[in-house]
Amino acid sequence: MPEKVKVLVVGLGNMGASHASAYHRNPGFEIVGLMSRTIKSKSVPDELKGYPLYEDYDEALKLAKPDAVSINSWPNSHAEFAIKAMNAGAHVFMEKPIATNIADAEAVVKLAREKNKKLVLGYILRVHPSWMKFIELGKTLGKPLVMRLNLNQQSSGPAWTWHKNLIDSLIPIVDCGVHYVDVMCQLTGAKPVRVHGIGASLWEEADKPNYGHLHVTFDDGSVGWYEAGWGPMMSEVAYFVKDVVGPKGAVSIVPNPKQTKENLSDSADIDQHTKTDAIRYHHAEVDADKNFAREDEILTMTDEPGHQDLCDREQAFFLKAIQEDIDLGESMDAAVNSLRIVLAAEQSINEKRVIELD
Repeated sequence: MPEKVKVLVVGLGNMGASHASAYHRNPGFEIVGLMSRTIKSKSVPDELKGYPLYEDYDEALKLAKPDAVSINSWPNSHAEFAIKAMNAGAHVFMEKPIATNIADAEAVVKLAREKNKKLVLGYILRVHPSWMKFIELGKTLGKPLVMRLNLNQQSSGPAWTWHKNLIDSLIPIVDCGVHYVDVMCQLTGAKPVRVHGIGASLWEEADKPNYGHLHVTFDDGSVGWYEAGWGPMMSEVAYFVKDVVGPKGAVSIVPNPKQTKENLSDSADIDQHTKTDAIRYHHAEVDADKNFAREDEILTMTDEPGHQDLCDREQAFFLKAIQEDIDLGESMDAAVNSLRIVLAAEQSINEKRVIELD
Protein backbone atom coordinates (compact mmCIF):
# COMPACT_ATOMS: atom_id res chain seq x y z
CA MET A 1 0.00 0.00 0.00
CA PRO A 2 1.46 3.42 -0.96
CA GLU A 3 2.61 5.67 1.86
CA LYS A 4 0.31 8.51 2.76
CA VAL A 5 0.99 11.81 1.03
CA LYS A 6 1.80 14.41 3.67
CA VAL A 7 -0.01 17.62 2.77
CA LEU A 8 0.24 21.20 4.04
CA VAL A 9 -2.96 23.20 3.50
CA VAL A 10 -2.46 26.92 2.89
CA GLY A 11 -5.53 29.10 3.28
CA LEU A 12 -8.67 28.05 5.13
CA GLY A 13 -11.39 30.12 3.47
CA ASN A 14 -14.28 28.69 1.45
CA MET A 15 -12.16 26.57 -0.87
CA GLY A 16 -9.32 25.88 1.55
CA ALA A 17 -11.66 24.47 4.19
CA SER A 18 -13.38 22.26 1.60
CA HIS A 19 -10.07 20.89 0.31
CA ALA A 20 -8.79 20.37 3.86
CA SER A 21 -11.94 18.38 4.62
CA ALA A 22 -11.24 16.24 1.54
CA TYR A 23 -7.67 15.52 2.71
CA HIS A 24 -8.91 14.81 6.25
CA ARG A 25 -11.30 12.12 5.01
CA ASN A 26 -9.11 10.64 2.26
CA PRO A 27 -6.98 7.78 3.68
CA GLY A 28 -4.29 8.46 1.07
CA PHE A 29 -3.45 11.85 2.62
CA GLU A 30 -2.08 12.93 5.99
CA ILE A 31 -2.48 16.61 6.90
CA VAL A 32 0.79 17.80 8.45
CA GLY A 33 -0.23 21.43 8.89
CA LEU A 34 -2.80 24.16 8.30
CA MET A 35 -1.42 27.60 7.44
CA SER A 36 -2.83 31.10 7.13
CA ARG A 37 -1.50 34.41 8.41
CA THR A 38 -4.23 34.69 11.07
CA ILE A 39 -5.16 31.05 11.68
CA LYS A 40 -4.34 31.06 15.40
CA SER A 41 -6.81 33.86 16.07
CA LYS A 42 -9.68 32.30 14.11
CA SER A 43 -11.94 29.32 14.62
CA VAL A 44 -10.87 26.12 12.88
CA PRO A 45 -13.63 23.72 11.73
CA ASP A 46 -14.20 20.96 14.28
CA GLU A 47 -13.05 18.14 11.99
CA LEU A 48 -9.72 19.94 11.44
CA LYS A 49 -8.90 20.69 15.07
CA GLY A 50 -5.72 19.10 16.36
CA TYR A 51 -3.57 19.60 13.29
CA PRO A 52 -0.43 21.79 13.60
CA LEU A 53 -1.16 25.46 12.89
CA TYR A 54 1.24 27.86 11.17
CA GLU A 55 1.07 31.57 10.41
CA ASP A 56 4.34 31.77 8.45
CA TYR A 57 4.55 29.93 5.13
CA ASP A 58 8.33 29.47 5.08
CA GLU A 59 8.27 28.09 8.61
CA ALA A 60 5.45 25.71 7.71
CA LEU A 61 7.40 24.32 4.75
CA LYS A 62 10.50 23.85 6.89
CA LEU A 63 8.86 22.24 9.92
CA ALA A 64 5.99 20.27 8.33
CA LYS A 65 8.17 18.82 5.53
CA PRO A 66 5.16 18.14 3.26
CA ASP A 67 5.10 15.90 0.20
CA ALA A 68 2.39 18.15 -1.23
CA VAL A 69 1.14 21.69 -0.64
CA SER A 70 -2.47 22.77 -1.21
CA ILE A 71 -2.54 26.50 -2.03
CA ASN A 72 -5.90 28.19 -1.40
CA SER A 73 -4.72 31.69 -0.52
CA TRP A 74 -5.38 35.03 -2.27
CA PRO A 75 -4.50 34.86 -6.00
CA ASN A 76 -1.58 37.30 -5.75
CA SER A 77 0.31 34.78 -3.57
CA HIS A 78 -0.31 31.68 -5.72
CA ALA A 79 2.81 31.74 -7.90
CA GLU A 80 5.21 32.63 -5.07
CA PHE A 81 3.84 29.90 -2.81
CA ALA A 82 3.86 27.29 -5.59
CA ILE A 83 7.46 28.00 -6.54
CA LYS A 84 8.60 27.78 -2.92
CA ALA A 85 6.70 24.50 -2.48
CA MET A 86 8.23 22.85 -5.53
CA ASN A 87 11.71 24.08 -4.61
CA ALA A 88 11.12 22.39 -1.23
CA GLY A 89 10.37 19.12 -3.04
CA ALA A 90 6.57 19.18 -2.84
CA HIS A 91 3.83 18.56 -5.38
CA VAL A 92 1.24 21.34 -5.65
CA PHE A 93 -2.51 21.60 -5.76
CA MET A 94 -3.46 25.21 -6.44
CA GLU A 95 -6.80 26.96 -6.55
CA LYS A 96 -7.34 29.03 -9.70
CA PRO A 97 -5.94 31.18 -11.10
CA ILE A 98 -2.38 29.87 -11.46
CA ALA A 99 -1.00 33.43 -11.12
CA THR A 100 -1.96 37.06 -11.64
CA ASN A 101 0.29 37.55 -14.69
CA ILE A 102 1.51 35.37 -17.55
CA ALA A 103 5.22 35.53 -16.69
CA ASP A 104 4.57 34.07 -13.23
CA ALA A 105 2.16 31.46 -14.63
CA GLU A 106 4.72 30.28 -17.17
CA ALA A 107 7.43 30.20 -14.49
CA VAL A 108 5.29 27.95 -12.28
CA VAL A 109 4.58 25.50 -15.12
CA LYS A 110 8.24 25.52 -16.23
CA LEU A 111 9.43 24.69 -12.71
CA ALA A 112 6.86 21.90 -12.34
CA ARG A 113 8.27 20.30 -15.48
CA GLU A 114 11.90 20.81 -14.44
CA LYS A 115 11.34 19.40 -10.95
CA ASN A 116 8.98 16.67 -12.20
CA LYS A 117 6.37 17.79 -9.68
CA LYS A 118 2.64 17.37 -10.09
CA LEU A 119 0.76 20.64 -10.47
CA VAL A 120 -3.03 20.28 -10.32
CA LEU A 121 -5.15 23.39 -10.75
CA GLY A 122 -8.53 23.80 -9.08
CA TYR A 123 -10.58 23.88 -12.29
CA ILE A 124 -13.52 22.25 -10.57
CA LEU A 125 -15.68 22.09 -13.71
CA ARG A 126 -13.19 19.58 -15.19
CA VAL A 127 -14.32 16.98 -12.63
CA HIS A 128 -18.02 17.91 -12.74
CA PRO A 129 -20.13 15.30 -14.60
CA SER A 130 -22.77 17.82 -15.75
CA TRP A 131 -20.16 20.16 -17.20
CA MET A 132 -18.30 17.26 -18.77
CA LYS A 133 -21.59 16.24 -20.45
CA PHE A 134 -22.25 19.86 -21.48
CA ILE A 135 -18.87 19.96 -23.25
CA GLU A 136 -19.35 16.51 -24.80
CA LEU A 137 -22.71 17.51 -26.29
CA GLY A 138 -21.43 20.94 -27.32
CA LYS A 139 -18.81 19.26 -29.48
CA THR A 140 -21.59 17.63 -31.55
CA LEU A 141 -23.07 20.95 -32.70
CA GLY A 142 -20.68 21.61 -35.59
CA LYS A 143 -18.57 24.70 -36.19
CA PRO A 144 -18.35 27.56 -35.59
CA LEU A 145 -19.75 27.75 -32.07
CA VAL A 146 -21.32 30.67 -30.24
CA MET A 147 -20.70 30.36 -26.49
CA ARG A 148 -22.56 32.45 -23.94
CA LEU A 149 -21.56 32.15 -20.28
CA ASN A 150 -21.89 34.30 -17.20
CA LEU A 151 -21.80 34.22 -13.41
CA ASN A 152 -22.96 37.41 -11.71
CA GLN A 153 -23.01 37.39 -7.91
CA GLN A 154 -24.97 39.58 -5.52
CA SER A 155 -22.83 40.46 -2.50
CA SER A 156 -24.35 40.46 0.97
CA GLY A 157 -23.46 39.01 4.36
CA PRO A 158 -20.20 37.03 4.18
CA ALA A 159 -20.12 37.38 0.38
CA TRP A 160 -19.80 41.19 0.74
CA THR A 161 -16.43 40.79 2.44
CA TRP A 162 -14.96 37.99 0.36
CA HIS A 163 -15.99 39.59 -2.94
CA LYS A 164 -14.46 42.92 -1.96
CA ASN A 165 -11.23 41.22 -0.84
CA LEU A 166 -11.04 39.20 -4.05
CA ILE A 167 -11.43 42.32 -6.18
CA ASP A 168 -8.34 43.71 -4.45
CA SER A 169 -6.42 40.87 -6.17
CA LEU A 170 -8.32 40.30 -9.41
CA ILE A 171 -11.40 41.69 -11.15
CA PRO A 172 -14.35 39.25 -11.47
CA ILE A 173 -13.88 38.37 -15.16
CA VAL A 174 -10.30 37.33 -14.37
CA ASP A 175 -10.87 35.46 -11.10
CA CYS A 176 -13.88 33.37 -12.19
CA GLY A 177 -13.40 33.80 -15.92
CA VAL A 178 -10.59 31.24 -16.15
CA HIS A 179 -13.13 28.46 -15.49
CA TYR A 180 -15.42 29.49 -18.31
CA VAL A 181 -12.91 30.40 -21.00
CA ASP A 182 -11.32 27.01 -20.26
CA VAL A 183 -14.73 25.50 -21.08
CA MET A 184 -14.78 27.51 -24.34
CA CYS A 185 -11.32 26.23 -25.25
CA GLN A 186 -12.39 22.64 -24.57
CA LEU A 187 -15.55 23.08 -26.65
CA THR A 188 -13.75 24.49 -29.68
CA GLY A 189 -10.34 22.83 -29.47
CA ALA A 190 -9.25 25.98 -31.30
CA LYS A 191 -6.72 28.75 -30.75
CA PRO A 192 -7.93 32.05 -29.25
CA VAL A 193 -6.82 34.93 -31.48
CA ARG A 194 -8.61 38.10 -30.36
CA VAL A 195 -10.03 39.41 -27.06
CA HIS A 196 -12.12 42.48 -26.23
CA GLY A 197 -13.24 43.54 -22.77
CA ILE A 198 -15.47 46.16 -21.22
CA GLY A 199 -15.83 47.01 -17.54
CA ALA A 200 -17.55 49.31 -15.09
CA SER A 201 -17.02 50.44 -11.50
CA LEU A 202 -20.32 50.33 -9.62
CA TRP A 203 -19.06 49.61 -6.10
CA GLU A 204 -17.48 52.54 -4.26
CA GLU A 205 -15.85 50.29 -1.65
CA ALA A 206 -14.01 48.22 -4.30
CA ASP A 207 -10.67 49.43 -5.68
CA LYS A 208 -11.17 47.93 -9.16
CA PRO A 209 -14.05 47.53 -11.64
CA ASN A 210 -16.57 45.11 -10.15
CA TYR A 211 -18.31 44.36 -13.47
CA GLY A 212 -16.78 43.05 -16.67
CA HIS A 213 -17.62 41.46 -20.01
CA LEU A 214 -15.15 39.73 -22.32
CA HIS A 215 -15.47 38.64 -25.95
CA VAL A 216 -13.08 36.08 -27.45
CA THR A 217 -12.69 35.01 -31.09
CA PHE A 218 -11.11 31.67 -32.06
CA ASP A 219 -9.25 30.72 -35.23
CA ASP A 220 -12.05 28.33 -36.29
CA GLY A 221 -14.57 31.19 -36.38
CA SER A 222 -16.08 30.39 -33.00
CA VAL A 223 -16.91 33.28 -30.65
CA GLY A 224 -17.74 33.44 -26.97
CA TRP A 225 -18.59 35.90 -24.25
CA TYR A 226 -18.28 35.75 -20.51
CA GLU A 227 -19.82 38.22 -18.05
CA ALA A 228 -19.16 38.59 -14.33
CA GLY A 229 -20.11 41.17 -11.73
CA TRP A 230 -19.89 41.18 -7.95
CA GLY A 231 -21.44 43.63 -5.53
CA PRO A 232 -24.56 44.44 -3.50
CA MET A 233 -26.12 46.16 -6.53
CA MET A 234 -25.96 43.19 -8.92
CA SER A 235 -29.22 41.88 -10.36
CA GLU A 236 -30.19 38.25 -9.96
CA VAL A 237 -32.09 38.24 -13.25
CA ALA A 238 -30.19 36.08 -15.78
CA TYR A 239 -27.17 35.77 -13.49
CA PHE A 240 -26.56 32.19 -14.59
CA VAL A 241 -26.33 31.72 -18.37
CA LYS A 242 -24.51 28.63 -19.69
CA ASP A 243 -25.28 28.15 -23.36
CA VAL A 244 -23.53 26.96 -26.54
CA VAL A 245 -25.00 27.23 -30.04
CA GLY A 246 -23.77 25.66 -33.27
CA PRO A 247 -25.09 24.95 -36.78
CA LYS A 248 -26.72 21.72 -35.58
CA GLY A 249 -28.44 23.08 -32.47
CA ALA A 250 -27.78 24.22 -28.93
CA VAL A 251 -26.92 22.88 -25.49
CA SER A 252 -27.88 24.78 -22.34
CA ILE A 253 -27.42 24.21 -18.63
CA VAL A 254 -30.64 24.92 -16.74
CA PRO A 255 -29.80 26.37 -13.30
CA ASN A 256 -31.16 25.34 -9.95
CA PRO A 257 -32.50 28.68 -8.57
CA LYS A 258 -32.81 27.78 -4.88
CA GLN A 259 -31.62 29.97 -2.03
CA THR A 260 -30.08 27.54 0.42
CA LYS A 261 -28.02 29.54 2.90
CA GLU A 262 -29.24 32.17 5.34
CA ASN A 263 -28.01 35.72 4.62
CA LEU A 264 -26.44 34.62 1.34
CA SER A 265 -28.00 35.45 -2.01
CA ASP A 266 -28.67 32.64 -4.45
CA SER A 267 -26.11 33.97 -6.94
CA ALA A 268 -23.35 34.09 -4.29
CA ASP A 269 -24.04 30.57 -2.95
CA ILE A 270 -20.96 28.58 -4.00
CA ASP A 271 -23.01 25.39 -4.34
CA GLN A 272 -25.19 27.08 -6.96
CA HIS A 273 -22.21 28.04 -9.14
CA THR A 274 -21.95 24.49 -10.47
CA LYS A 275 -25.39 23.09 -9.62
CA THR A 276 -27.82 22.26 -12.41
CA ASP A 277 -31.31 20.85 -12.70
CA ALA A 278 -30.93 19.68 -16.28
CA ILE A 279 -29.17 20.01 -19.61
CA ARG A 280 -31.37 20.96 -22.57
CA TYR A 281 -30.15 19.56 -25.92
CA HIS A 282 -31.81 21.32 -28.85
CA HIS A 283 -31.63 19.93 -32.41
CA ALA A 284 -31.78 22.40 -35.32
CA GLU A 285 -32.87 19.83 -37.94
CA VAL A 286 -36.26 20.58 -39.57
CA ASP A 287 -38.60 18.42 -41.66
CA ALA A 288 -40.13 19.14 -45.09
CA ASP A 289 -42.61 21.55 -43.48
CA LYS A 290 -39.77 23.36 -41.68
CA ASN A 291 -40.94 22.16 -38.31
CA PHE A 292 -38.36 20.72 -35.94
CA ALA A 293 -37.73 17.07 -36.74
CA ARG A 294 -36.83 16.18 -33.15
CA GLU A 295 -37.97 17.45 -29.78
CA ASP A 296 -35.47 18.92 -27.36
CA GLU A 297 -33.87 16.35 -25.08
CA ILE A 298 -33.84 17.06 -21.35
CA LEU A 299 -31.06 15.32 -19.44
CA THR A 300 -31.83 15.40 -15.73
CA MET A 301 -28.90 16.08 -13.40
CA THR A 302 -30.66 15.79 -10.06
CA ASP A 303 -28.15 13.28 -8.68
CA GLU A 304 -25.04 15.32 -9.47
CA PRO A 305 -22.35 15.87 -6.83
CA GLY A 306 -22.41 18.89 -4.52
CA HIS A 307 -19.56 21.33 -3.93
CA GLN A 308 -17.81 19.22 -1.26
CA ASP A 309 -18.15 16.10 -3.41
CA LEU A 310 -16.43 17.94 -6.26
CA CYS A 311 -13.59 19.02 -3.99
CA ASP A 312 -13.25 15.37 -2.90
CA ARG A 313 -12.98 14.39 -6.58
CA GLU A 314 -10.29 17.01 -7.22
CA GLN A 315 -8.17 15.75 -4.34
CA ALA A 316 -8.69 12.12 -5.30
CA PHE A 317 -7.32 13.04 -8.74
CA PHE A 318 -4.40 14.92 -7.15
CA LEU A 319 -3.52 11.78 -5.16
CA LYS A 320 -3.82 9.59 -8.26
CA ALA A 321 -1.61 11.95 -10.26
CA ILE A 322 1.10 11.70 -7.61
CA GLN A 323 0.88 7.94 -7.07
CA GLU A 324 0.57 7.00 -10.76
CA ASP A 325 2.83 9.73 -12.19
CA ILE A 326 0.12 11.05 -14.53
CA ASP A 327 1.25 13.49 -17.23
CA LEU A 328 -0.44 16.82 -16.45
CA GLY A 329 1.05 18.79 -19.33
CA GLU A 330 -2.26 19.49 -21.09
CA SER A 331 -4.03 20.81 -18.00
CA MET A 332 -1.07 22.99 -16.97
CA ASP A 333 -0.85 24.55 -20.44
CA ALA A 334 -4.64 25.02 -20.44
CA ALA A 335 -4.42 26.95 -17.15
CA VAL A 336 -1.89 29.35 -18.68
CA ASN A 337 -3.99 29.67 -21.84
CA SER A 338 -7.21 30.54 -19.98
CA LEU A 339 -5.33 33.06 -17.83
CA ARG A 340 -3.88 34.66 -20.98
CA ILE A 341 -7.41 35.22 -22.33
CA VAL A 342 -8.87 36.82 -19.20
CA LEU A 343 -5.81 39.01 -18.63
CA ALA A 344 -6.08 40.17 -22.25
CA ALA A 345 -9.67 41.18 -21.47
CA GLU A 346 -8.47 43.22 -18.48
CA GLN A 347 -5.80 44.81 -20.68
CA SER A 348 -8.49 45.62 -23.24
CA ILE A 349 -10.57 47.36 -20.56
CA ASN A 350 -7.61 49.40 -19.34
CA GLU A 351 -6.34 50.34 -22.81
CA LYS A 352 -9.76 50.64 -24.50
CA ARG A 353 -8.77 48.50 -27.48
CA VAL A 354 -9.02 45.00 -28.88
CA ILE A 355 -6.09 42.73 -27.94
CA GLU A 356 -4.63 40.45 -30.60
CA LEU A 357 -3.16 37.27 -29.08
CA ASP A 358 0.12 35.84 -30.34
